Amino acid sequence: MTYSTLMTHLELETRNDAVCAVSAQLASLMKADVIGIAACQPLPYFTEMPAPVVIEMDRTELLREIGATESQLRAALKDSGCRVTFRSELTYMDLADYVAEEARASDLIITGPALHYDLLDPTRRTDIGALVMAAGRPVLIVPKEASKLTLECAVIAWKDTREARRAVADALPLLKQADRVTVAAMASKSQAKQARESILDVAQWLERHGIKADVHVEPSNGGDISGLHRVLEARNCDLLVAGAYGHSRLREWSFGGVTMDLLISPDRCALISH
Repeated sequence: MTYSTLMTHLELETRNDAVCAVSAQLASLMKADVIGIAACQPLPYFTEMPAPVVIEMDRTELLREIGATESQLRAALKDSGCRVTFRSELTYMDLADYVAEEARASDLIITGPALHYDLLDPTRRTDIGALVMAAGRPVLIVPKEASKLTLECAVIAWKDTREARRAVADALPLLKQADRVTVAAMASKSQAKQARESILDVAQWLERHGIKADVHVEPSNGGDISGLHRVLEARNCDLLVAGAYGHSRLREWSFGGVTMDLLISPDRCALISH
């Protein structure tokens, strides 16, 4: 199993160095094609139509930004040996919906972390949380400071849920490349035995896919976030695999603590699925 097509999601008016670097690395490793994608919304108007010259100036600037973003991706991937195509759109669609629709052509979406929601400019920035929920594809979130995806140790943050099962299956191509894999669960003392039985099943399933994994139950006395970070630090984790847990309400996404932590402030690459 491999990823044959990667979709690299790029933001305008910012550097996308980390996302481009990881895309180039994975494209070479997986011998995959890369589809770059960027989108933005034209100048909004409410009660008055902007003057035609203003509309044209805005369009020209947006096309310039999109062109610069495409050039950045192509420069980063020029030595990868992969085939690169690029998709872009000036659209009044929600940007997350646009990228999610285009994700039908890919196996994996690679993107940067979300901005804090109250700082999000919906005309220029894609709501990464909404993208994760809508895409139907795994999303690899790359920290801004990353120069590559190291695969010395991968940790699977396990909960016995649909989302976690989806995430582990989606991550198989990366888990096969990792030197070490740990299936970790956070559980109270009363739930530890059941949690261990669950992660042993996951480890045995992985072994049938040629992936050797150890298992670990972390006491949940400090909450899932603190427990998970203890596991990640103890194992020098490079890649975290986790399900994304959230619910939609009038297009406002409310996430659990761990998912929100991964979206906004990842300190390592994280593959998440919903």
